[in-house]
Amino acid sequence: MMASFGQGSRRHPRSRGRTWSRTGPDRATLAIVGVICAIAGFFVLGIVLGPVAVICGWLAMGRSRAGSRPAPAVVALVLGLIDTVLAVLWLIGAAAPVHGVL
Repeated sequence: MMASFGQGSRRHPRSRGRTWSRTGPDRATLAIVGVICAIAGFFVLGIVLGPVAVICGWLAMGRSRAGSRPAPAVVALVLGLIDTVLAVLWLIGAAAPVHGVL
């Protein structure tokens, strides 16, 4: 009897229904993380949490603009953009010289 190297009864070790990568976060988790970062960014560290929310929303949408989009991913993307713009405007306003206050 010869040994069968790799030719045994287990030709397909994964089941057919579960072929995605189990190492990275899934899209729903990224969308929820993005929404939480966007909401928290309105109160603290908007310049950091806004872009994090945008990235999470983009990755949750599947890295594309076409096709069906999950609602939390779009919410994370939009709120993250608003959060980032408001944080940049706040930084510009805080850095502007103030005339005639003293």
